[in-house]
Amino acid sequence: MNKIATLSAGMDTVWVVLTAAMILLMEGGFALLEAGFVRRKNAVSIIMKVFVDITFGTLCYYIIGFALMYGKDAFSFIGTSGFMLKGDLSHLAYPFSYDTFFVFQAAFVIAVISIVSGAVAERFQFRAYILYAIFMTAFLYPLSGHWVWGGGWLGKMGMLDFAGSATIHALGGFGALAAAILVGPRHDKYRENGGIIIPSNIPLASVGAFLLWFGWFGFNAGSTLSASDTRIGHIALTTMLAASSGGAVTLLYTLFRYKKADAPSVINGSLAGLVGITAGCAFVSDNAAIIIGIVCGMAMMGATSLLDVFKVDDPVGAFPVHGVSGMIGTLAVGLFASNGGLFSGGGWHLLAVQMLGLVTLCTWGFVGTWVFLKVTSFFMPLRVSTMEEKVGLDIAAHGIMAVSDADTI
Repeated sequence: MNKIATLSAGMDTVWVVLTAAMILLMEGGFALLEAGFVRRKNAVSIIMKVFVDITFGTLCYYIIGFALMYGKDAFSFIGTSGFMLKGDLSHLAYPFSYDTFFVFQAAFVIAVISIVSGAVAERFQFRAYILYAIFMTAFLYPLSGHWVWGGGWLGKMGMLDFAGSATIHALGGFGALAAAILVGPRHDKYRENGGIIIPSNIPLASVGAFLLWFGWFGFNAGSTLSASDTRIGHIALTTMLAASSGGAVTLLYTLFRYKKADAPSVINGSLAGLVGITAGCAFVSDNAAIIIGIVCGMAMMGATSLLDVFKVDDPVGAFPVHGVSGMIGTLAVGLFASNGGLFSGGGWHLLAVQMLGLVTLCTWGFVGTWVFLKVTSFFMPLRVSTMEEKVGLDIAAHGIMAVSDADTI
């Protein structure tokens, strides 16, 4: 390897590790966002679930998941090598090491499971959540990830999902929907004597959203896997525009409809824009990114209202933000992609492939989660007791409060 190639490989390694660290910092964003959206008595519970995502998620992906996703392809369906990063991985022709590639992909898998934790906040059994996190990171996500990114059948058909609107967000969003339906709403959410459950700390949730926004530049631009890729600037721009338009449209909508700009809606509107642009950030124009953000922001608002109509309790809006916006962003590639998009003269082929991939991944996320949790419920309860829920999971499950004024016990 000559000096130029060595320098290029070194730059790519630094770029991939740096952006992986940015994505990992998004877990801090998930923790703060969800802790701010739930009641204070459940903040530690949310933090502990995020630690489960990082610790168990990384280990399970290292032992099993990475091989199923990026191992040597078998039947366009599953990877068969690379367990614990051993075996034949020669088909991964990157200038950096397999270790580097794993670190970046591990940050992705952690984000997938973190989507689900907020949807079942304040009532899900901690032990059952650990089992689900293992299932998601070792099997559910890696298998479908192989279909799109690991040499599987959807990727061979031409599905475009640059950083994961479908592969990560729609999959996780529909998993969150299944889990929220199966575990049921919080006991005081939809009862006649119940009421509106108010988020405990909006500033905390806002900081979480800002950390997620920051990490999303690593999420999207880092998916180039190359520091010299000339698309990095454009990817960063479309990411910024979609997030801004998603937040702006929800701000204006709530301001004119309710005469008050609603902070949780604006927070989730910006995140919806980020989710929506993730599939097409490298493929669509600046103006298309703005349109995608606007549509995702408004669709998120509609989906949030629809969940309440059907009495599906999603405390942080995981399904409206990730599931719905992930669907829109995936289909938007088939419409707006500069090369192959319907509006760019590319015909219907790409849009049809995007639709097929989207239906497959959404169904896989929902049904896989439903079946696993249903089976799990035969061995242990999925939700805590009514008394534990009233006391709060911080004390009931972890024996500590998020905030205490006492210096001694």
